[in-house]
Amino acid sequence: MATRITTSMVQRNVLADLNAITAKLTKTQMKAASNKEIARPSDDPFNASRAMALRQNVNATKQYQRNVEDAIGWMDASEQALDRITVSVREARDLLVQGGNDATDQTSRNAIATELEQLIESIKQNASATYRGSYLFSGGETGVRPYQPGADDGYHGDDGGLNPATPGIVREIGPGVTMTINTVGSDVLGGGQAAGDDKLLHVLRNAVDHLRAGDGASVRGTDLDGLDANLDKLLEVRAANGARTNRLEAATTRLDEVEESTIRQLSSVEDADIAETLIALNSQTAAYQAALRAGASIVQSSLMDFLR
Repeated sequence: MATRITTSMVQRNVLADLNAITAKLTKTQMKAASNKEIARPSDDPFNASRAMALRQNVNATKQYQRNVEDAIGWMDASEQALDRITVSVREARDLLVQGGNDATDQTSRNAIATELEQLIESIKQNASATYRGSYLFSGGETGVRPYQPGADDGYHGDDGGLNPATPGIVREIGPGVTMTINTVGSDVLGGGQAAGDDKLLHVLRNAVDHLRAGDGASVRGTDLDGLDANLDKLLEVRAANGARTNRLEAATTRLDEVEESTIRQLSSVEDADIAETLIALNSQTAAYQAALRAGASIVQSSLMDFLR
């Protein structure tokens, strides 16, 4: 039995086809405008999940880059402070050579001792340098000034970063990769005469006492030898600081490469092929116009229009 095709059926079919073409055209227009292949997860669930994972990787990489940048800033500030301490120690050595000379009279030795005390204060001040409000050489106790001005040569920080049992200043510079970036002040300057550790402040205070006592032999002997040993230690610490800085700079290069690679992968998943999209847009626009013309010719006047 033949099925009767009514005008309303033809109109509904034409409108349904036009709606389908319009929806497809609208999606292509949005893709061309946003240059994104995926507007919502339902467009492509698999690639949408890949894009979210890649975006998380990009965000994590940016955080590692910020960590490395902060660590490099800390290391640079530490190097500047250690450089100033080194300059003061070398000045102190010149003074000890002068004060240990038997031709130097007691008045001159007293003046050298006074100058040496000022260098000690300068060294302690530089050892109390800060970076973004944190003391550089206090170990893990970054809110505590490591050395106080005046006669107190005691170290007031902790040994965080020097002793594995005590946490120092750590930065995560990659997935599961951490790095301790601080230098412990007591490892360089020691704790003064009270500590009896033969480190920098102890040696310098002994030298001041020997100068005031007129003991030139001790000044040019044990004091000068002790200062040279501590100068070597200071240079060793600076070398270690420089090695860590080089590692951080290498990490910066690696993270930049990882970020570039991940963004490239994200683009391949998420971004639309603009040439392909424009071709599809032109094709669908032409199809839409053709559908409109075809619909206009198919949906003609009904019998009622002739009976009016």
